[in-house]
This record gives sequence, C-alpha cells and structure tokens, in this order.
Amino acid sequence: LCVPAVPVLFKQDLENTDVEEGKSISLRCELTKADATVVWKKGEAALQASAKYEMKQKGTVAELVIHNAEPEDA
Repeated sequence: LCVPAVPVLFKQDLENTDVEEGKSISLRCELTKADATVVWKKGEAALQASAKYEMKQKGTVAELVIHNAEPEDA
C-alpha cells in the first residue's frame, strides 16, 4: 500500500510588521504539519542562525526573531 505524502501548507501566513530600527522583531507562521522543516529566506538567500537571526520551532509554529533590526532587513 502506497500512501501519498501530505503536503505541508501554511495555516497562518506571515503578516507585514513594522519595527523600530535597532529593536527585535518576531515573525511567526503556522503550518499544517508539526515539526516540518522550515527554511527562512531573504530573497533567494537562506538565513542562517546567528546573533542576528534566531530560528525557533515548536509543533506547528515556526518563528524567526531578527535582533537589532535595520532597514536592510525588510
């Protein structure tokens, strides 16, 4: 018996959010499948965890925290 893989979809998309320069901002999205692999990108470049970018995931919620936000982070 072959069971097709169920695609992972967004239950809640990211929303546009404003932040004061130099502050931290948290971006969250909710997925239809728990612990699915999430890759955060800026344009075509995948973001890597660093002092600036913090990635978290718990169950179906994935979160990106951008520390010390700058205009270039838009």
